[in-house]
Amino acid sequence: MTLITEQSELEDFCGKLAGADFVTVDTEFMRESTYWPKLCLVQLAGPDSHAAVDPLAPELDLQPVYDLMANQSVLKVFHAARQDIEIFLHQGKVMPRPVFDTQIAAMVCGYGESVGYETLVVSLTGRRVDKMSRFTNWANRPLTPPQLAYALADVTHLRDVYIKLRERLDREGRTAWVEEEDAVLVADGTYDLDPQNAWRRLRPRTDNPRFLAVLQAVAAWREREAQQRNSPRNWVLRDDTLLDIAAQAPKTPEALARSRGLPKGFAEGRHGKALLDAIAEGVAVAPADRPKPAVRVDLPSSLTPVVELLKVLLKMSCDQHGVAPKLVANTADLEAIAMDDNADVPALHGWRREVFGETALAVKHGRVALAIKGRGLEVVPVPGADGGGETA
Repeated sequence: MTLITEQSELEDFCGKLAGADFVTVDTEFMRESTYWPKLCLVQLAGPDSHAAVDPLAPELDLQPVYDLMANQSVLKVFHAARQDIEIFLHQGKVMPRPVFDTQIAAMVCGYGESVGYETLVVSLTGRRVDKMSRFTNWANRPLTPPQLAYALADVTHLRDVYIKLRERLDREGRTAWVEEEDAVLVADGTYDLDPQNAWRRLRPRTDNPRFLAVLQAVAAWREREAQQRNSPRNWVLRDDTLLDIAAQAPKTPEALARSRGLPKGFAEGRHGKALLDAIAEGVAVAPADRPKPAVRVDLPSSLTPVVELLKVLLKMSCDQHGVAPKLVANTADLEAIAMDDNADVPALHGWRREVFGETALAVKHGRVALAIKGRGLEVVPVPGADGGGETA
C-alpha cells in the first residue's frame, strides 16, 4: 500500500505510468463548505502498479499528475468521471484526454442507468468493496490504513472492470458507442463556469426577457462572489431569493431589504450595493440583447399517445439490445420525433438510430406495430403498409 508524499516519488511513479496503455484514476475531495472542491487524494493505477498521491503533503507539486492527464498516449479510465475531470480542469488547468468512463460503458453493456461502482465490481469481478470509509473526512491527516485501502480499491478493481468492459465492447462492436459519449465528457463546453451562464441552472419558470436579463446579471454576481469567497452559491444567496430579487428588480436598499430570505443588514452593506448595481445592469440591458427564451413547441394533444407508445418502444428496444434507455433518448427527444421525422435529436443519428430511431419512425407511420407475444412485446409488420410516411 503506497502513499506518495515526496516529489521524487511522484515524478518516478508518474514517469512509469507514462509508458502504460491505460491508467485508472480516482480522487477524494471535500466540497460541503466550499465553491471549489478541495482535493485531498489522487489515486492512480497502471496495469501492474498503484499508489495514492497526497495533495496536502507539504510542498508536493502535482504537475507530474497533470502531465499524465494531458498525455495523449495514455488512456485515463474513470468511473463517473465528471467531478474528477472538473477537479483536474480547475486545479491543473488540464483536460484529461483520452478518457474511458466505465459508468458509460456499463450503460452501453446493459447494466442499467448510472450503475454504481461497487455494483459493477461485484458483477464483473466477484469481489466486494469495503464501504466503511466512503464518507470519511479525507482532509484529516494522517490517513488511516482503512482509508487508504478503500481509496486504492477504487483504482485497483477499476483495472479489471475496465478490461472486462472493453473486451465486451470490442466483442459486440460497441466500442465506438462509448467513445462517442466519452468525447462529450472532455468537450470544451461541458464544464462551462462562465458566470454569465449561471442563470440557466436556476430553471426560471417565466420567459419574460426583462426578468431573464436581471436574473442573468444577479446570478453572475452571485457566481463571481461565490468563486471569490470559495463558498457554496447558496451561502451567498439562496436560489429562491435570487429569483425573487430578479422578479422584483428593487432599485434602493430599502426595497432590496424587503426581498424574501435576504440576511439582516445585507441590503445596507457593500454586498447589497454590489447586488443593486447588478440589478441596475440587468434592467439597462437593451431589449435586443436580453437573453432569448428557449423556443418551446407545445406538443399537440393528439400526439400524446404517440409519445407514450414511443416510450414503450424505447424500453423494449433498449432491453433487447442491452443498453440503458437514458443513453438513447429522453422524453423531449421522443416528443420531437413524434412531431418531426427529421428532428435533430441523437436518437435519429448513428448507433441510436439503429437501436431505436428507425423502428420509432416505422411505428409512427404504421409500417410496423407492437404486439403482445407470450409474456412480452414484439415488433411486427403491418399487412398492407406501403412503407411510406410523411413528416408530421
